[in-house]
Amino acid sequence: MEKSTVNKKVPIKKGDTVEVVHGKDRGKRGKVLTIFLQDEKAIVEGVNMVKKHTRATQDNPQGGIIEKENPLRITNLRLICPRCNNITRVKRDAMQGSKYRNRYCKKCQEIIDKT
Repeated sequence: MEKSTVNKKVPIKKGDTVEVVHGKDRGKRGKVLTIFLQDEKAIVEGVNMVKKHTRATQDNPQGGIIEKENPLRITNLRLICPRCNNITRVKRDAMQGSKYRNRYCKKCQEIIDKT
């Protein structure tokens, strides 16, 4: 089965606060650092930490074990509304005279961001 190359609209963006709803880190909240649209994954700050064994290099002459975030599937993340501080779904709507669509919280009807 081939992956489609069409850009899919995802409800979260870089810099959003999200909560993990499935997996070992269920219930943890964090800020989205990067999003990989092709893989439909995102890296969230302080969530899904893994230990990576590194070889000694010029940058890190000691080598050793470092902890870093691993990507999570976007379907396992839910957006947190900045106003009501709850998990929310996103509604997209264009304002008059604007070709861009704003994201709204479905619970409190607050604009999450103006694009």
